[in-house]
Amino acid sequence: MTGELVGLLLAGSGTALATGLGAVPVFLLGGRAAALGPALWGFAAGSMGVASVVGLLLPAFGEGSAATVVAGLAAGLAFLFLSRRLLARRRGDARGLVAADRRRSLLVFLVLLVHSLPEGLAIGTAYASSTAGLGLFVIVAIAAQNVPEGTAMAIPMEAAGDSRVRQFWVAVLTSVPQPFGAVLAYLVVDQVTSLLPFSFAFAAGAMLALVVFELVPQAFTRTGWRAAAPGAAAGAALLLALSAALGV
Repeated sequence: MTGELVGLLLAGSGTALATGLGAVPVFLLGGRAAALGPALWGFAAGSMGVASVVGLLLPAFGEGSAATVVAGLAAGLAFLFLSRRLLARRRGDARGLVAADRRRSLLVFLVLLVHSLPEGLAIGTAYASSTAGLGLFVIVAIAAQNVPEGTAMAIPMEAAGDSRVRQFWVAVLTSVPQPFGAVLAYLVVDQVTSLLPFSFAFAAGAMLALVVFELVPQAFTRTGWRAAAPGAAAGAALLLALSAALGV
């Protein structure tokens, strides 16, 4: 058990560090990195959408009853909607307290911080499953979609004059809940195996809601959809290929 927890904690920490990699395009391109936003958000939407369905929702139906899966989906959706409402209040509280670029950085940080928890739960749940390759599939999927989140964090920080080191580590901090959420989900599901389908569905619901209500609107804007569409296709294709390679 201890070895598995250490491995899971390292995997969750790795996905968090992948968020920091998203700051690298900003290091290289500066303010011009914003032009990559639609393609990167499209990639994240495509990859996370496939990961949610293939890596979480379908295994949930395979492990439990339809009623359990629907309840888990509803709980995951409710979690994300509640998080968005709380963040909307934070947006109001932040107005006028800091400069525009600083305020934008703060809001992006809060959004990514809250959204990283269900991603960590997804990692831990997949890790607890007996399905071969599923844990690795979800870990790679989360790491891949964390990269554009790091870019989104670094862009307003660059505009605010923050250093590269600060951009990298603040991006990583947005994903700090992932290793802890992964361990928590693993421990709970490992102790009560009947929770596995509900946990799968909960993570799938939260992640699908994140795709529909956060990533897609970010990517498919009036001016950005031309770059977002191939990005989404590339993200979905990559995860489908990974799924086939791992036999998930």
